[in-house]
Amino acid sequence: LETLEQEEQERLELRAHLVERRIHMVYHEHGMTVTRTLQEGEEEPQTRSFYYLRAELQGVMPEGASILLLRVLACQQAVPAGLVFPTIDTEGQLCTSSY
Repeated sequence: LETLEQEEQERLELRAHLVERRIHMVYHEHGMTVTRTLQEGEEEPQTRSFYYLRAELQGVMPEGASILLLRVLACQQAVPAGLVFPTIDTEGQLCTSSY
């Protein structure tokens, strides 16, 4: 399975202060574009985009796929030792995730 496009949205409201973060990932022929948008209160949204080559993304585990993997591991009631995948963090940066 391969993720072709994914959007994550997170919204936090504390009293009168609103923080909204969105991450949109789209795969292309040679890689993936990650666009991160952050809006705090009434301020203008801040947008940053990152581009990663397919070679950098070998085995990447986006959030949606990670949830599916966690369900499979829960059904098996086992997690293989040293299970580590590249992933995209909440800032849109490439990092690793271990289970």
